[in-house]
Amino acid sequence: MSAVTTSSDQRVDGEKTTATSRDDAALVETSKEEYPHGFQLAFVVLGILLCLFLAALDMTIVATAIPKITDEFRAIDQVGWYGSAFFLTLAAFQSFWGKLYRYCHLKWTYIAAGIVFEIGSLVCATAKNSTTLIVGRAVTGVGGAGLYCGTYTIIAFIVPPAQRARYTGLVGVSYAVASVAGPLIGGVFTDNIGWRWCFYINLPIGGVSLLLILLSFKPPAAAKPVAAPLKEILLQLDLVGVALAVVSMTCFFLVTQWAGASRAWDSAPVIACLVVAAVTCILFAGVQVWQGERASLVPRILSKRVVYGVACFAFFQNGMNFFFTYYIPIYFQSIDNYSAAQSGIYNLPLIFGACFFAIISGFLITIYGYYTVYMAVGSAACTIASGLLYTMGMHTPLARPLGYQMLLGAGQGLAIQVPVIVAQAMSAPEDISASTAIILFFQMTGGAICISAGQSAFINRLLYYLKTIAPGIDAAHIVTIGASDLRAQISASDIDAVLQAYLGALRDTFALGVGFAGCAFLASFIAPVRNLAHGSNKINVMAAL
Repeated sequence: MSAVTTSSDQRVDGEKTTATSRDDAALVETSKEEYPHGFQLAFVVLGILLCLFLAALDMTIVATAIPKITDEFRAIDQVGWYGSAFFLTLAAFQSFWGKLYRYCHLKWTYIAAGIVFEIGSLVCATAKNSTTLIVGRAVTGVGGAGLYCGTYTIIAFIVPPAQRARYTGLVGVSYAVASVAGPLIGGVFTDNIGWRWCFYINLPIGGVSLLLILLSFKPPAAAKPVAAPLKEILLQLDLVGVALAVVSMTCFFLVTQWAGASRAWDSAPVIACLVVAAVTCILFAGVQVWQGERASLVPRILSKRVVYGVACFAFFQNGMNFFFTYYIPIYFQSIDNYSAAQSGIYNLPLIFGACFFAIISGFLITIYGYYTVYMAVGSAACTIASGLLYTMGMHTPLARPLGYQMLLGAGQGLAIQVPVIVAQAMSAPEDISASTAIILFFQMTGGAICISAGQSAFINRLLYYLKTIAPGIDAAHIVTIGASDLRAQISASDIDAVLQAYLGALRDTFALGVGFAGCAFLASFIAPVRNLAHGSNKINVMAAL
């Protein structure tokens, strides 16, 4: 405990913690007697997996509900914020919660995150106008960030390091199923019992999962909060950094929603948002360096090759995932004329591939220890699959996109959980939450940016193709029509041209996904080759890099 006391005293004095004190703290590990077993372990794992499932479900469940929401609120200009508000706070508050888990009681902090998530869900479910719904989505994202970071942190303390990859693989399965099945579940709720149940569903399931954690989870001694006065904890939360991240991403999202659609690219509001986004991003980076150990993204941790390598990979790999998760259903509904429920069913190969290979990669890393091969092979498979998806046309046989999705899911399953597994295996116990938060920050930022960039690319290219292929059609009106309603609202003489424009816009959006998959493949070679199965690498490898 002397190492913890020393590092705490250094923080009180406002000094940077030294690497030596971190290495000493690495000796504090969960004892074998403290690891939960049997039903206790099962209940804890079930509770955190359910929490993560709900947080991941909220990423995509709203996609198929948006047409009904706009029918009720009549706020088509705010549609983009229904998704962006959630992702903005989900990404920006990862490190905030990571610090809270470090300085506060692990179980109670996790439960607090769950309560915030539930409050946000209730606000969304009972919203009387569009603004309230957006606020609720932002609050839900804040709580979801805590659930994400906390789930991985709890996994690190309830199972031995040698088994950590296996259980992280289960987390990957929960994440993959929820993120891909979200549109299907949202469509079923919206068509049968109303869009508000997309948010009401979080309340009973979330309540049960939090109760399981409350009754069955007992944090081990290694998870004991680092001692520090309240003032120091507030400084450690890096509220300035969080604010800068929120402002930067908000301005970026505004650019992607305005530029080329409702405003010209060279208009004053778009240029102003671009400038503010760039300036605040630079300021955020400067604050992180200046803050040192108090930063949201601790430079001492992020500067390690293994950490920035897997963080970069997580950014591109997760970003690629959302290009296709959001736009493959649009392809099925618009080009192939399938219903929302049918398009969800035809997404199942992606789910099955991701789930199966997430489990496989977790077990293989547990047995053999090497991780870079799964990032490289997984991202390579995603690059090939995304390139094949780009080739889909007007009359592509159904078997092809199903097979392409299976390959995409296999690659995603192999790779998506590796960054968190590696960051945790190579971190000292007191750095696990901070390391996890760094990886999740880049992972969620990649998803947030790609959802907004994908929306911008799709809308801009759709408007371009409509003006080129069908200049006599009201392009602005076409943009407001849901993909599944095209044939019902467009005349038979115009539908072929509109579908060609849709296909062109989808292909250009898929091209961005191909680019991100390729960047993920290149990023897989940044991290050094290490064997996580060797005991000396599990905890103390950070000091050697």
